[in-house]
Amino acid sequence: MSAALALILTGCSDDEPKQQASKAHNPWDHSHEAEVTDIQKHVFEHEFAAECVDREVKNSINKDNDRKRFAKPCMCVATFMMKDLTAIEAEKFLKEKKTTQSLRIRFESAAYHCLQEKEQPKSPQLFNRR
Repeated sequence: MSAALALILTGCSDDEPKQQASKAHNPWDHSHEAEVTDIQKHVFEHEFAAECVDREVKNSINKDNDRKRFAKPCMCVATFMMKDLTAIEAEKFLKEKKTTQSLRIRFESAAYHCLQEKEQPKSPQLFNRR
């Protein structure tokens, strides 16, 4: 009888530590972060694309033509980056006008992705082989 009572009491006391352990802060768990709203993503997309175009035409001679030329690739980069945007990154970029390291890394990946989409010109044919 005392063995059964000991097992019951032991079973009940195990619940408390498990609950506390699940509430422990895990710095790698970002599931508790606030969600980024669709409006924030949309604003980020357009502001980032505009900043990208401005950066590209900064030293340009023909700014109007270059703005048109860079609009599509910059929007592609912004859209690609927006997909994995976190609430912290959105706040830093939109409110504090700062670019986080994670956004810089994602920019490199997005730029590579968007430039790969562009159709490459065909190389010259030296011999007419089929």
